[in-house]
Amino acid sequence: MAEPAESAEAPARKKSKKKLFVLVGALVILLGAGGAGAWYFMRDTGAGKAEAPPPKIPVFLALDTFTVNLQDGEQYLQLDITLQVADQAQVDAIKLHMPRVRSRLLSLLSSKHPDELMSPEDKKKLTAEIMAQVKQPLEPKGKPQQIEDVLFTSFVIQ
Repeated sequence: MAEPAESAEAPARKKSKKKLFVLVGALVILLGAGGAGAWYFMRDTGAGKAEAPPPKIPVFLALDTFTVNLQDGEQYLQLDITLQVADQAQVDAIKLHMPRVRSRLLSLLSSKHPDELMSPEDKKKLTAEIMAQVKQPLEPKGKPQQIEDVLFTSFVIQ
């Protein structure tokens, strides 16, 4: 009589294995769906983020040509400079005080010796010196100018 008891347990074990298999499969599907849902809602869509401000449009001010005798007395420098400034208000302020700006730059340029202007490093140094001269306040107790860059559009030593 022991045989019928074993045969009754065998189908019960098969059913429990099927249930376990179905439960594991359902669990895998639920985890996969949960992961997919999390990815969908967490992905970077760009919506809701503040948009980056548009790039700032550069403002340039071309200065008149500078022609100065250099320190050796036999050579001269002819130079065209364009300033990159922060905004139109800076352009207006520099234009209003252009005689003062030109005077500062003429004094600086005419103090140079030809061999101080030959290498790229010399030109970078001159750029920094020009920027420092133009940044100085144009009026007593005034604010410094906001110069972003100094560009040479022509540079001739003869």
